[in-house]
Amino acid sequence: MKKRILRYLKHIFGTITVLLILGVITVVALNGTFDFGDNPLKLNLENEGPYVFYETDSTLNVNYIKGNKTDGFYLDQKEYAINEKIPSSCYFPLDDSTFNFTLNSNFKIPNSTYSDKEPILAVSDIESGYKAFRDFLINSKVIDTNLNWTFGKGHLVLVGDFMDRGFSTTQVLWFMYKLEQDAKKQGGHVHFIIGNHELYNLQGKFKSASYKYNGVASILGKQQHNLYDENAFLGRWMTSKNTIELINGHLFVHGGIHPDFANYDISIDEVNHINRGNYRKAFFPKPEETVAQLITSSKKGISWYRGYFNEDLSQEDVEKGINQFNGKAVVVGHTLQWNVNKLFNGKVFAIDVKHPKDYSKHWPFKKSEGLLITKGKYFQVLANGEKKQL
Repeated sequence: MKKRILRYLKHIFGTITVLLILGVITVVALNGTFDFGDNPLKLNLENEGPYVFYETDSTLNVNYIKGNKTDGFYLDQKEYAINEKIPSSCYFPLDDSTFNFTLNSNFKIPNSTYSDKEPILAVSDIESGYKAFRDFLINSKVIDTNLNWTFGKGHLVLVGDFMDRGFSTTQVLWFMYKLEQDAKKQGGHVHFIIGNHELYNLQGKFKSASYKYNGVASILGKQQHNLYDENAFLGRWMTSKNTIELINGHLFVHGGIHPDFANYDISIDEVNHINRGNYRKAFFPKPEETVAQLITSSKKGISWYRGYFNEDLSQEDVEKGINQFNGKAVVVGHTLQWNVNKLFNGKVFAIDVKHPKDYSKHWPFKKSEGLLITKGKYFQVLANGEKKQL
């Protein structure tokens, strides 16, 4: 009887072990990870902000959250004239650091096309990971350890999905804003390409947002959708951005360019104009197929398309969309990869990788990567700044 029980237990434990191994293999094969060891600092709201809103057409209301769960929360609020240069700062609890910047509400729609001989560094899908983003830029020599811009007249291209799935959305957005201002002073450029998760937030869809921001909105006396609505500084800033740009002959979009774009006589400027007019409108299919439907589609649209990875596309199909906008190649995020890589004979560069999260650990360990384009060559840039030619 005892031997029978031992054999039975051995069989059970053996089966469980095999299932666990198969589960781990499946998760890893699907680019999944096991998250553990959450840091409680993720919910530290002391000095959280700034949260900036248009009080009237001539005044801005700047808010920082103070306090804690035990003693209670309150707001440090100040009003400024809209034409003032407003000194601001953003606090990052994980390493007790702060960065400074100046608010300027004079938003200008950026150009859609750039042509020079300067280097390009592209990174995508940071997903609210401030530390990984900051450290990657330091190691890549875009900024120094004091967060000063050191990339000269180069182009830093942020290829969408810098929001959601993390606890540092506010820090990431203000850091992008700071980088944009600092680069401009040195003749450089920061290009923020809108991805589907930016669209989620502009449209009040928070299925992927951290629950932290529901609490933040409540402390501010607002609903979560107000954080990026028409009266929010960051909301207006984001709606000024493009969904497609051509930089030194290379197209940058978050999702991809569907071959059907070749069926329409439309320019990059027109694509951006149509998309910008729909940033705050959730897509729904209409009976008639139009170019506006194609541009904003949640399957075929610029910010959503995954066809390079899950459709049986020919080389000709891929090049149709790229050629429509006079590109040498297209750089995309959105669809997760093991590493930055090139596809379709170097016509597609896929740069969405798993970046480390600020407040949790992971297995397998995540490491940031980006794409450097310089002097006609393409390099996979690793988290430590090392470069490997593609």
